[in-house]
Amino acid sequence: MPQILRFALPLMLGNLLLQAYSLVDATIVGRVLGIGPLAAIGASSSVLFMILGFSNGCSAGFCIPVAQRFGARDYAQMRHYVSVSLRLAAWISIGLALITCMLCRHILLWMQTPTEILDDAWSYLFVTFAGLPTLFYFNLLSGIIRALGDSKTPFWFLVAGALLNVVLDVIFVCLMGLGVAWAAVASVVSQSTAALACYVYMRRAYPVLRYSEAWENRFRWATAGEVLTIGVPMGLQFSITAIGSMMLQAANNALGTACVAAFTAAMRIKMFLMCMMENMGVAMATYCGQNYGAQQRGRILLGVRDALFIVVAYAAVVLACVWPTAYSLGAMFVQSGVEGETDVLSGIQQFLRSSVPFYPVLGTLCVLRYSIQGMGYTRLSMLSGVSEMVARVIVSLWAVPLWGYTAVCFGDPTAWVAAVCFLVPAFWWVILRLRPAAAD
Repeated sequence: MPQILRFALPLMLGNLLLQAYSLVDATIVGRVLGIGPLAAIGASSSVLFMILGFSNGCSAGFCIPVAQRFGARDYAQMRHYVSVSLRLAAWISIGLALITCMLCRHILLWMQTPTEILDDAWSYLFVTFAGLPTLFYFNLLSGIIRALGDSKTPFWFLVAGALLNVVLDVIFVCLMGLGVAWAAVASVVSQSTAALACYVYMRRAYPVLRYSEAWENRFRWATAGEVLTIGVPMGLQFSITAIGSMMLQAANNALGTACVAAFTAAMRIKMFLMCMMENMGVAMATYCGQNYGAQQRGRILLGVRDALFIVVAYAAVVLACVWPTAYSLGAMFVQSGVEGETDVLSGIQQFLRSSVPFYPVLGTLCVLRYSIQGMGYTRLSMLSGVSEMVARVIVSLWAVPLWGYTAVCFGDPTAWVAAVCFLVPAFWWVILRLRPAAAD
């Protein structure tokens, strides 16, 4: 447990910082520009989750072979995986950026985005999609450094990027009075700076990544196939999950601007609260990958047990803190006295009180899913995303028309329960398959 916590703590702090920036970003937009622009950001959130989730999943998957080869001390093959992954990242991220920029308005129309916020939502989405390559590369480079056992250095790059992001937000939105699209511009500029700094540092600080033979830096389709076999299912897992979120978002968009604004603010708070559990899962992916490569399968079970204890204890603390303060937390995002203030704040409170009691389920989901991914069973973990998608689609098509925003609030908990019902037996199936090898 101490080793896992030491590795996971910088990940948690880094993601907390990013989510804190996200809260600040939403607060600045909501208080300076109003409820409409705040709702515009939220109207595109599930689309962003689908595309950015695919990018994040792919980059995380590309790092799993690196962690496994590092654990096995096969450094030449590890460097070859790094070289191929960097090339694949360029092709995938640029292709995604071009396609999504062309389609983003059509997607927002399909999602029944309210007319009064459509233009703001489109501009925010377009700028963010254009910056996809920078985000993809930062996640990939940070993942490679973590695969070598160093989770502290990526944290400091996150700190620098988040601080730059906040400064640019204040300049563009507060001081210059520019629109919501410039909040996205601030994010893209900060991501580009962090990605470049991360690449320069990685090349200079880690001699183990310097190519010693020509074949290590050569692109091979066979190796690319191995990397894609792990990375693409992880990316698809996030995208498949996001399809359900898009359905839920579309159903919520049809309920009006106040519901969209409440959903936006509540999701920002939720993402901040869940990042500890998400990053415990990310740490377990590296932990399980290294121990799998080193043939230390007994340590995998011990690590998963300790990680589950940590996330359940954290969930209990969150429940005790958030339940009585849910309404006050929502007040951060809405200027006092504006039209619709009470409806938005009540919606935020209802969302948080509906989802927070299910955080132990969410923590279990994160630990088991990433552990399965770290051991190389990315297709199996992808099926848990299918379970989430199906649950959210059912809520969107059946429950929301009957119970409105209340059903929206229970969309995430329903999906988490469905995923865990799949992941628990899946995890034990993987462990039972590994036991004969451990005995050897």
